[in-house]
Amino acid sequence: MEERARSCLLRSKDTLEQDIKASYLMDHMISDGVLTTDEEDRVLSKPTRREQAAALLEVLLRKDNRAYISFYNALVRESYGDLANLLHNDLPQLSPEGEKSFSNGVSSLVQLILSEGGVPQRPMVFVNRPALLNQVREKLYQLQKVVGWVTVFGMAGSGKSVLAAEAVRDHSLIKECFPDGVHWLSVGQCERAELLVRMQSLCFRLEQNQTVDSTPRPPNSIEEAKERLRFLMLRKFPRALLILDDVWDSSSLRAFDIQCRVLLTTRNRSLTDSVSGQKESVPVESGLDEEKALEILALYVNAQLHSLPEQAHCIVKECKGSPLVVSLIGALLREFPDRWGYYLRQLQRKQFQRIRKSSSYDYEALDQAMDASLQVLNDEHRELYKDLSVLEKDVKVPAKVLSVLWDLELEEVEDVLQEFVNKSLLFRDCNQRPYMYFLHDLQLDFLTEQNRSQLAELHGKVVRQYQQAYAKGPPTSADVEGLYWYRFLPHHIARAGLSKELYSLMFSLDWVKNKAQIMGSAHLINDYVEHGAILDQENSEVRLQFQEFLSLNGHQLEQRPFPDLVQLALSQPHCSEVYRQALLQAKERASRGQLYLDWVNKSDVESLSRLVLHPHQNSLYYSCFSRDGSKIASCGASKTLRVFKSNSGEKLQEIPAHDDEVLCCAFSPDDRHIATCSSDRKVKVWNVEKGTLLRVLEDEHEEQINHCQFTNTNRRVLLATCSNDTFMNAKLWNLNKRGSQNTMFGHLQPVNHCCFSPDDTYIATSSNDGSMKLFEVLSANEYKSFDISSLFSENDNNDDGKTGVIVKCSTWSSDGSRIFCAAKNTVFMFNVASEDMLLEIRTSRMSTVQYCHACPNSQLIALALSHYTVELWDFEANKKIAECSGHLSWIPCVQFSPNGSLLLSCSDDQTIRLWETERVHTSSAVALKRDFDVDFSQDGITVVAADSKNRLQVRSGLAGTPVFESEKQKSRIRCTCICRQASAVALGMEDGAVQAGRIVLSARQVLKKIGWKALQLLKLQQTSLMALGLELGTVQVLEVPSGNTLATLLGHTKTVHHCLFTADGQTLITSSEDTTIRVWRWRTEECLILAGHKEPVRKFHLLGSSSSSPALLSWSFDGTAKVWDLSCGKKLQDLECHKGAVLSGDVSTDGSLFSTASADKTAKVWSCASWGDGVLLERSQSLCPQLPLLLGWQAACYW
Repeated sequence: MEERARSCLLRSKDTLEQDIKASYLMDHMISDGVLTTDEEDRVLSKPTRREQAAALLEVLLRKDNRAYISFYNALVRESYGDLANLLHNDLPQLSPEGEKSFSNGVSSLVQLILSEGGVPQRPMVFVNRPALLNQVREKLYQLQKVVGWVTVFGMAGSGKSVLAAEAVRDHSLIKECFPDGVHWLSVGQCERAELLVRMQSLCFRLEQNQTVDSTPRPPNSIEEAKERLRFLMLRKFPRALLILDDVWDSSSLRAFDIQCRVLLTTRNRSLTDSVSGQKESVPVESGLDEEKALEILALYVNAQLHSLPEQAHCIVKECKGSPLVVSLIGALLREFPDRWGYYLRQLQRKQFQRIRKSSSYDYEALDQAMDASLQVLNDEHRELYKDLSVLEKDVKVPAKVLSVLWDLELEEVEDVLQEFVNKSLLFRDCNQRPYMYFLHDLQLDFLTEQNRSQLAELHGKVVRQYQQAYAKGPPTSADVEGLYWYRFLPHHIARAGLSKELYSLMFSLDWVKNKAQIMGSAHLINDYVEHGAILDQENSEVRLQFQEFLSLNGHQLEQRPFPDLVQLALSQPHCSEVYRQALLQAKERASRGQLYLDWVNKSDVESLSRLVLHPHQNSLYYSCFSRDGSKIASCGASKTLRVFKSNSGEKLQEIPAHDDEVLCCAFSPDDRHIATCSSDRKVKVWNVEKGTLLRVLEDEHEEQINHCQFTNTNRRVLLATCSNDTFMNAKLWNLNKRGSQNTMFGHLQPVNHCCFSPDDTYIATSSNDGSMKLFEVLSANEYKSFDISSLFSENDNNDDGKTGVIVKCSTWSSDGSRIFCAAKNTVFMFNVASEDMLLEIRTSRMSTVQYCHACPNSQLIALALSHYTVELWDFEANKKIAECSGHLSWIPCVQFSPNGSLLLSCSDDQTIRLWETERVHTSSAVALKRDFDVDFSQDGITVVAADSKNRLQVRSGLAGTPVFESEKQKSRIRCTCICRQASAVALGMEDGAVQAGRIVLSARQVLKKIGWKALQLLKLQQTSLMALGLELGTVQVLEVPSGNTLATLLGHTKTVHHCLFTADGQTLITSSEDTTIRVWRWRTEECLILAGHKEPVRKFHLLGSSSSSPALLSWSFDGTAKVWDLSCGKKLQDLECHKGAVLSGDVSTDGSLFSTASADKTAKVWSCASWGDGVLLERSQSLCPQLPLLLGWQAACYW
């Protein structure tokens, strides 16, 4: 019966007893079916009318709303109108509307049933968990027709009790499944005497529905109480639900094994194993999601979600959304609303005892709730559980690791772990095989704080047990056990204070090799960063040597098959400990027949890169720092977005972002979100921490989106995008709105780049129309326009065959008063207010500026150039102060870190390089380029090569002593050649000019007549003859030094790659892009064609043979090598060498062997006698781990 109706009856009881005649009213109530004849007889058995009226009212108070209404109707029918008026205002409603919620989502009838059953009310602050709630209700519906158990289990403070109470706060569930009521009993940790008291109270509650004269005595024992409860539930409440809250042990639960419907909450999921009947269970997640947890805090402090301070997010993150912790802190903040920072610090310091608040929960503080769980363990298991204090947060461990730690059989360990899992002291990830186990952050924090004084000893135990288990050698497999030890062994050693053991481990090339092979280089680099302070106490130089070796070569350690680390380490300076250990291992292995190369003239080589990363398996288009500088994001042709640590390269996120190339990425001002834009015409916004998609901005750009950028401040967060659209090619987006907020009109050609001013007042756009424009962010109106194309002369515009000027990008000075933009080979600086051009930085005319970025806290600007280098300029002094070389292809992006200490560059060579701006400088050393030729002779080594300043250099000896240096050439040097019989060299330039010695030949005129500007290749065999292979396929024989054309040989249809005279100078052999080799009697222009390759022939080699049957070895991109008889052109051998293109080959000096290197990253050695199967050089056997380079680059293979 509803509360209001019951109260009305009680208030009117005296008046009703005095006036009514029970016998008249009961006939109507029996007809309505709300009163039985037995109840009528008991009422009529009373001797007086007043006593009969009192007995009827007692029976009525135990009835429901229908009995109240029937009694009211009976009063009306028997003409007790004045008495009926007393009851009229409190008549309950029986219509469906009356069963619905009034204010709290619960009908008054349900509220009455739950109140009578002792079910707790909702807490003062309540947030719904619909998914879990539905799970519990689904399990309860399964008890509709059968008795059984539903277990709600989870760790301390996860909200189990609130969830159980809320699950039964449902009218349909009670009506269909539990019409006889719902009864709540809090069990907790109790002795038998306490348990008996609780069972007696439940018996008393159930017996209240008995007749007034039936007052059984309380049961005297648990067994008697159990039998009485069984009788009551089976006979009086057969379809009632009994809720047992906070059950700890099976003995307590067995006392309620009375064949009824039971819902229980517990930390131990295995409790129901001790009872009989149908069993269902629902696990409760240990934490709320961020939005729900923040909602609780907002309700406590009476604030909106969006107005909560940043500390609120940090509190939720720190406690992983624990309902108990969030509620405790929320209740405290209600009283002290300015203590956000204080309670966050207490959480971070693990001072749980200071987060204390009286509440309906059994424990006032989290540490009390946690400790209660430990006290139920036996002493042995409590000690084992204490060992888990050494684990790291969010780290899952396999049972094998704990088997090593505890020195127990694997099966015993699994049994112990299962008990911990059952008691919600540990979590198990069943999605992996073998199972992985982990602690909740709060459990780990509690353990760490409880055992703080013993942590070093506990970590030391881990190290000792590892050393005992792996005394014969470290793990070699990449299973989960091996991964754990390689990842965390240095951490345990460091935390144990075992500095000597840490030095021995991390200054070992063997450890580096084993860990890099299994985990890659990023974790290794992170170890040297994390434990640098300890390692530096032993030898800071050695630590730096190992860290630098990994930072600069780590991207090569990601390759599979794994490169030979010893060979790689031999490239380190001679003074390096890495080199010393590698040299010892190389000598030892060489004694067993392995071959290693030692770079003998590397003592002066200095790498300016701090870190080299290889994040993608395809071209990189953009990379950027997070706003705090701790992370780097990169994207490119692989269609993915990758986020990693800036100090080690450790991967944090890898997201398949788009359906097409990802052209740009940008962090939001708070670093919580990251935007990507793509050729698929979409912009996507991602959660950085979780890697989840938040928003997709599409349908407004009709062409590829080139760039995206967030505002610099949190004041008003906007996202700018620009695209290849003709008109609507620059837009501003507010992420809280569905469409774009503004479109900036002005450019009529694609916009390549956009960037906000430091104060977010303006946004600059750079376009293919040759202009840079500034727009006001608030209004999207054009503010300034700079015509960049007018700054170039007509000659500048036509020097590359193009008439337009493309403005690649723009960047602002740190104070926002100046702006830079890049076009062609020039960077311009303008005063924003006056529009005056203040500076013009002209780079090499043979290069273009791909990107530029101004340092946020200095007068430096970085330029990414097409000739694979990055230059740093001081724009105040208009002086180049540094150049950074190392990339092998174009550099589309360069960016300073927020504090200006680092500079990153990403390249088409798939790498990202980080440079320390304090260390880089303009090198005085000569940078030689790839256009070179070498002569190895008994007199020494001679190298002829073009340098970075477009000069020809001739150097000799291991020290590279300068022999000759030419003047700077006007046109780019494309190829060089050295004569083996005389001290003469030759070079060919892009404009067609050829020089031999100091004589300029007339080849320029010849090439202009042909219509090609580029000379592809030349070879000089005698001082009097020179062969030129041209891009159109023509071959010319010139006389030196006169430069006269002796012969023009026509036959090849594509570029000639290689020319070679025979020893007598009468025969010239050429190979071409057209897949053929031609043998010329050049004086008579007779030609023998060697046709058989299916792809270009880059090079060939004459084999030593008798004059009667000279032979030639050739190799091709088709993966084959062929041997030809030069006298008749017959193919003697056809060898299927490699699956990929053959990039290089060579013949041994005695002519018995030849070798090939391929783009499939293999090399083979072949016999010139048997021409049988080649011997595959594995990485451990190869002359150099980079022998076969990436496809598209020529590999080196020499004897």
